Amino acid sequence: MLGLSGVASRKPTGRVVGIIKRNWRPFCGMLFLSQIKEATRHLFTPADRRIPRIRIETRQAATLAGQRIMVAIDGWPKHSRYPNGHFVRSLGSAGDKETETEVLLLEHDVPHQDFSQAVLSFLPKMPWNITEEDMAVREDLRNLTVCSVDPPGCTDIDDALHCRDLPNGNQEVGVHIADVSHFIRPGNAMDLEAANRGTTVYLTGRRIDMVPELLSSNLCSLRSSVERLAFSCIWEINDKAEIVQTRFTKSVINSKASLTYAEAQMRIDDANMNDDTTKSLRGLNRLAKILKKRRIEKGALTLSSPEVRFHIDSETHDPIDLQTKELKETNSMVEEFMLLANISVAQKIYDEFSECALLRKHPAPPPSNYDILNKAAKSKDLVIHTDSAKALADSLDAAQVDGFPYFNTLLRILATRCMMQAVYFCSGMDSDFHHYGLASPIYTHFTSPIRRYSDIIVHRLLAVAIGADSTYPDLMDKHKQSALCNNLNYRHKMAQYAQRASVAFHTQLFFKSRGILNEEGFILFVRKNAIIVLIPKFGLEGTVFFQNKDKPSPKLIFNEEVPSLTVEGHSFNMFDKVKVTISLDASNVQHQKIRMSLVEPVISGVSVAPSEPEAKRAKLDR
Repeated sequence: MLGLSGVASRKPTGRVVGIIKRNWRPFCGMLFLSQIKEATRHLFTPADRRIPRIRIETRQAATLAGQRIMVAIDGWPKHSRYPNGHFVRSLGSAGDKETETEVLLLEHDVPHQDFSQAVLSFLPKMPWNITEEDMAVREDLRNLTVCSVDPPGCTDIDDALHCRDLPNGNQEVGVHIADVSHFIRPGNAMDLEAANRGTTVYLTGRRIDMVPELLSSNLCSLRSSVERLAFSCIWEINDKAEIVQTRFTKSVINSKASLTYAEAQMRIDDANMNDDTTKSLRGLNRLAKILKKRRIEKGALTLSSPEVRFHIDSETHDPIDLQTKELKETNSMVEEFMLLANISVAQKIYDEFSECALLRKHPAPPPSNYDILNKAAKSKDLVIHTDSAKALADSLDAAQVDGFPYFNTLLRILATRCMMQAVYFCSGMDSDFHHYGLASPIYTHFTSPIRRYSDIIVHRLLAVAIGADSTYPDLMDKHKQSALCNNLNYRHKMAQYAQRASVAFHTQLFFKSRGILNEEGFILFVRKNAIIVLIPKFGLEGTVFFQNKDKPSPKLIFNEEVPSLTVEGHSFNMFDKVKVTISLDASNVQHQKIRMSLVEPVISGVSVAPSEPEAKRAKLDR
């Protein structure tokens, strides 16, 4: 038996014997000049720390110093420490907003060039109007009290809702989605470009559209008081929010109001408002609460992330304020009906096309992913059950610590870190459809075709299913659908990384103009020589290191099991409250970072004094 277990524990290994094709791309970074006078050979340091430095030859070195540049690798001689490359182009001055945005788009492989003439040639000619031919094949829903609810400043409105009473006592609820697939036909240049981009990318203060602006912000945007083409999912729903029947139809709508979440909430809460739009919103909100309660009872997870919004100066475009995103009931209301529409459409397209439906799944995390969550809960004498989504959801709901209201949010932030990535897949190429986070046996994306290419494919499948459009070979080819899903998953992942990088850069700009700040935070993770602190006010994470090459190291004892770190006799545990100074370390232009230093608890030789304004205030208080 011992021999057998030894064989079972051995992992298959291999070694690289040859490279058929190198996947080299141009890299962004900065040139560090040779110390030799009038030298032409210099080292280039890529922004991506995983890439080695590259040796290039250039006579423009003096001009390129302090610039962000692009360099391509030509080859890597066998006996050379560095690969050889050549200068491609300059991107602009390091630290400049436009330059840094360009770098993060290039580094995350986000297609962001202007749309080509070939793509633009497939846009409808202006002025554009809905024709009699359009009306003949669509349901006329212009009389309905439809309205949209979105974040402030949203111009690409791809969903709108309505709710009205039916004579039998039930309610009719409609989710109306921009009919983007009417304008983007399979296989043309605009379709191929949208398929390649995969998604709209939202950076701080900038949006990289998946489709040209004429569609994204105008003809497909369900703005108020204009007629628009839509794809509608309409349910008859009883008083208990149970679906009596579902139907799908291509339609024409005329939205009666484009509201922000705050405006919609104000209408719902104002007892003096009783117009049709407000009544519709109240009906939607009442049903959404029941739907959400039922979803959570089934085991859907409510997780958390420390998201922030920047307030940008309209002239300088610099971040002038940071605040955590506040979610209102109306956010949840819209979300519930979008989820319901996505689930209804997923079931319909799978019933019709079991081999080539484009679906979205969220795999359950392996048990080992929950180790950090379990340790964190144990540190507060709590137990988190992770054997199912329902058990996890119930445990998180019950996890409370007296006198520490923010604890539950911290625990949900940790639970989010344990999750797997949700992915698109083709139904004929997979057998596990389950969406763990939503506790749904089947799911897809239907509700955002302006900003997600997956939704355009889902619209096309649904249109064929209801006889509203004709099919085409690639739509029914599961191998091509699967290849498309791979690209969409890649683009979505890179968009996510680019968005995080944009937030990180603007956070640096924000702290650059503020000097050193003192803030309270909570320990999120404990490491061998550091603690990772979350500052709720800014949704910011930073690391406080206890070993510094300029100072003698304090005595550190790390206990991995708890986990805890003892520094000079003071023990740090997850969720402990600390006070830190926050500042920007700009000593390395290419890799600027937020630095945190411990202020409280006060540990001799380890803690720093609070920054000046706070120190002055403390004296005045005394």
